[in-house]
Amino acid sequence: MKVYPGAPTMKPGDPRTWMWTRALEVLNEAERLQKQFFHVGRSASRRPAWEPPVDIFESEGGLRIVVALPGRSVDRLKVLWEGTDLVISGELPVPWKDRVGAIHRVEIPHGHFERRIEGLPPGLEVVRNEWSDGCLLLTIRKAGGS
Repeated sequence: MKVYPGAPTMKPGDPRTWMWTRALEVLNEAERLQKQFFHVGRSASRRPAWEPPVDIFESEGGLRIVVALPGRSVDRLKVLWEGTDLVISGELPVPWKDRVGAIHRVEIPHGHFERRIEGLPPGLEVVRNEWSDGCLLLTIRKAGGS
């Protein structure tokens, strides 16, 4: 468990102990979710990039990959094969035109993103891509398959 500076020291049996423990658990879970879903990743282009979360489903015919890209269309979307790695990258533009004023909170990622899905079986090809509800949906089949 992460220790927060200024946390009060309490004796076991103190009714405030469980409240403080629960509050720390909630903070740790929020931090874990933030890192899991929208974290800075390694980009082959040497640009800072965030990694969108993906779901990957496999069937007899191939794979279905869902890439969460919240809220808006994507600029300059690229889906490339690098050996057996599938690389999905693009720009998620800032949704406001005038970027003037104080920023109180920015939690939705913007800017360059890149997601590398490593070690897929050889001989796959993207046969369909769709955009639906802020998600890129990729259908991948074995090359030459139906």
